Amino acid sequence: MKIVVFGASRGVGLKVVEQALEAGHTVTAFVRSPEKFGVKHANLNVLKGDAMDAAAVANAIAGQDVVVSALGPTRPPVSHMMETSAKNIIAGMKKHGTRRLVSTTGAGVRQPEDQPKFIDHFIGFLLNFLAKDVVLDSAENVKVIQASDLEWTVVRYPRLINGKHTRKYQVGFVSKESGTQISRADGADFILKELTEKKWLRKLPLVSY
Repeated sequence: MKIVVFGASRGVGLKVVEQALEAGHTVTAFVRSPEKFGVKHANLNVLKGDAMDAAAVANAIAGQDVVVSALGPTRPPVSHMMETSAKNIIAGMKKHGTRRLVSTTGAGVRQPEDQPKFIDHFIGFLLNFLAKDVVLDSAENVKVIQASDLEWTVVRYPRLINGKHTRKYQVGFVSKESGTQISRADGADFILKELTEKKWLRKLPLVSY
């Protein structure tokens, strides 16, 4: 499978690249600074670009089977970065006839199926207080994806940690049973499974411990 990964330089995106290569897939890593990208592999193509550049995004999607967007907020934050990037990715996918998209966002992007407990409300309050622009941009990013006719899944994560690749986690919605953290490695594990299994097609599952 040919996979292009946006947000491939760090976090969950980097883990997706590493695990996809281990599984024998051909990967294109879309990054702003290729010279800082440490992964080397015969099946890896590293492309330089900015996700807010529509032409560069479309070029990266050409010839790909599936798209993974693990983009996260930048420091300092760039206004409407997530929303604009989502629009560019969807436009590029439509241009080249690529249908499958798995994107990521935070657990604070609520869904009707959620039944948040006290800690979820508290974390949501803190996020809205400390990073309101980022929360709003993430929500707009999701709305753009939901409005498309693509085969999309948006994976939601709680607090991401640098833990082991256990392959043991729960998938569902925010509830009394859902956890408050997940390792980046296990977050990537779910993405790679969901790309082909499509168990959560056009839904926003929460992956947690």
